[in-house]
Amino acid sequence: MFKKMSVALLGSACAFIVGADRASAFDNTVPNDPPAVLYQPQVPPAPVRVASNANMGGGFIEFLFGDGPGRGPAYAPQQSIYQQQPGYNDPRRLPPMGEPQMQSGLQQEAIDPRQRPFDPKFEKQSVDYSGKESAGTIVVDSNNKFLYLVEGNGRAMRYGIGVGREGFTWSGVKSITAKREWPDWTPPAEMIARRPDLPRHMEGGPENPLGARAMYLGSTLYRIHGSNEPWTIGTNVSSGCIRMRNEDVIDLYGRVNVGTKVVVM
Repeated sequence: MFKKMSVALLGSACAFIVGADRASAFDNTVPNDPPAVLYQPQVPPAPVRVASNANMGGGFIEFLFGDGPGRGPAYAPQQSIYQQQPGYNDPRRLPPMGEPQMQSGLQQEAIDPRQRPFDPKFEKQSVDYSGKESAGTIVVDSNNKFLYLVEGNGRAMRYGIGVGREGFTWSGVKSITAKREWPDWTPPAEMIARRPDLPRHMEGGPENPLGARAMYLGSTLYRIHGSNEPWTIGTNVSSGCIRMRNEDVIDLYGRVNVGTKVVVM
């Protein structure tokens, strides 16, 4: 039956091309289509000429009579022959702005690290302390990214910190030899050698990487200092210094004095 219908349709298409005097072929073959529309005189012959283009292929019959994918009824004269490719206008290619839940995994990885939420476990808090250090001692737990100020009676004030990245961690016992508010920063020669793009000197202030306060450790280049990058707390990020959020380093700065013992583990 399908073969007979195909032959009939092909014959109908040929009858349309030859002329309107064989219009009865359409009436007999496709009884469901409105013949009055098919034979409106204002329909231009342009579709017939376009049909000879190889791009139309065997779909010409479907174009004339069928409701193909993405097409309206074939007898709608306003239907355009050329269909817009859906891929060019597919909203899935570019997720709507302002809807982060639509972003791909790759896009989420590219999110600015400054948007990383601060883990509440690194908030300043009073905790139990069972170590052997006496009250007033600073204990730095590099592995777990915590700094403790021992208060005595089994308690300590704990702060979240950022520590040295791989190759820049260290341990030992030092003491605070100097304290500075909004300290200047002069990168050491070793750091300049690794990062020649760094400034040779920066005045203290909100943009300074040493943050709001700094406590210098012995004769080393290391410091306990604030940071204008609080999202780095809880990570291995520095060249050996111990970073704190500015609000936390200000709090610690007010609790300790020059000479305070610092144990780095």
